[in-house]
Amino acid sequence: MRKISFLVGILAAFASCTVKEEVDVIYKNGNVYTVNDNFDKVQDFAVKDGKFIAVGGDISANYKATKVVDLKGKSVYPGFIDAHCHFYGLGLQLQKVDLVGTKSFQEVLDRIVAFQKKKNVPFITGRGWDQTKWEVKEFPTKEKLDSLFPNTPVAVRRIDGHAVLANQKALDLADITVKTKVDGGEVILKDGKPTGVLIDNAMDLVLAKVPEPTKREKIQALIDAEKICTDLGLTTVDDAGLDKEVIELIDSLQKAGTLHMKVYAMASATKENLNFYLKNGKVKTPKLNVRSFKYYADGALGSRGAALKESYSDKHNHFGTLLSSVEDFESTAKRIANSDFQMNTHAIGDSANYVVLKTYTDILGNKAKERRWRVEHAQVVSKVDLEFYKNIFPSVQPTHATSDMYWAEKRLGEERVKEAYAYKELLDAYGKIALGTDFPIERVSPFLTFYAATARKDLENFPENGFQTENALTREETLKGMTIWAAYSNFEENEKGSIEIGKSADFIILNQDIMTVEETKIPETKVEKTYIDGILLK
Repeated sequence: MRKISFLVGILAAFASCTVKEEVDVIYKNGNVYTVNDNFDKVQDFAVKDGKFIAVGGDISANYKATKVVDLKGKSVYPGFIDAHCHFYGLGLQLQKVDLVGTKSFQEVLDRIVAFQKKKNVPFITGRGWDQTKWEVKEFPTKEKLDSLFPNTPVAVRRIDGHAVLANQKALDLADITVKTKVDGGEVILKDGKPTGVLIDNAMDLVLAKVPEPTKREKIQALIDAEKICTDLGLTTVDDAGLDKEVIELIDSLQKAGTLHMKVYAMASATKENLNFYLKNGKVKTPKLNVRSFKYYADGALGSRGAALKESYSDKHNHFGTLLSSVEDFESTAKRIANSDFQMNTHAIGDSANYVVLKTYTDILGNKAKERRWRVEHAQVVSKVDLEFYKNIFPSVQPTHATSDMYWAEKRLGEERVKEAYAYKELLDAYGKIALGTDFPIERVSPFLTFYAATARKDLENFPENGFQTENALTREETLKGMTIWAAYSNFEENEKGSIEIGKSADFIILNQDIMTVEETKIPETKVEKTYIDGILLK
């Protein structure tokens, strides 16, 4: 009897012991924001095969791992998603003259001269000048460029990418004269002669003459961009406008393990891209998602290319311009509507927003909400048109508000500016909002996005009470806009955007808690570690 009792006791002991599942890593003692439906916070989670396999609860009772990481109270978040940027463009920009932050036209010239002395390229390109930041806030002219570079073409883009300053050599290469007319663009004249400034579609005449980067340069651009982005906590980027060749290069680098960044690729809505992808269908791999087209409705507010319902307050009888005809936009939208693809349209001015919203609504009908078609920027939206956003997804970039706030009222007037950068109203209309940066037009940092969305101030704490703070977002709304709502805008909410069982282990560890830290300290936040599919990249 004693032997039987002993055996029964042993069996009972074994039965009471749970066999622990082996995982790759257990993380414990963290301040973990899951961003799940309940916005729960937990302390522990486990990762296996690149996915979250356990989140919260008594993980040590059910799982074991050879590696256990003590987070020591550090704050953990889902990897940030930049819902609108130019990832490839950022990498290319690193190989060109950087004009961001220039405080005068003379500084622009000085940087170009210094760049050329170092690089000695056959065609000088770059980006970042912004005349609204200079003492003289007018468009520059090409005379000084002509004298400095009489035999080398120069074409440098404005910060928003919707205007170019070109010298005479570049204009000659593009056959641009005083008689040149371009639909959806403008050759700026002064005293009956080209100034060198080209707006929107007119830029293409010069930019088409710029030598194509080599394959090696393209690869290096993507690798360089990834380093910058992962260092700042980005794990997915929505690249707003890529050609098939670059998309396929990204795919090949990801499959080779050379590029780790996840990319939601918006194919530029060119005839070639539309024909190819509408025929061949969506592309989906663990790191690449090609299921949308990027279309440009109008230009930018800073270069007065945004299409407005009423004329610019600082330029009488000037309304901006649509970059293509309404008929072309409608026919393109109908083609996309007859596929599984999403349409994402750049719309800045209130007139452009109306055209896009009305067209989307008319074509999609009662399927508009489920199709998740996006308006990129949604910058100036008339109050009467907000109703359309109940079914159309707004994708915005909060730092545009704090970059433009110094001069936006001059362009729009005291009343109309109140209808601009209305992120809270857009969120209330749709129920979700996707947040990005539009880098390299703006800086890459998601923390500047977070600060601009919540504080509506610049880094000098201006304005003291914030810019149109009635449209500020809460910290919770902002975090969702950079994670789960951005994932939703990409049809990826079931695979990323939150720390939940079964989703990709894309997460970041920060040096402070952006949900509770003093507001002014948010921009100072540092990323300590970035993980994509459980792999440490920083």
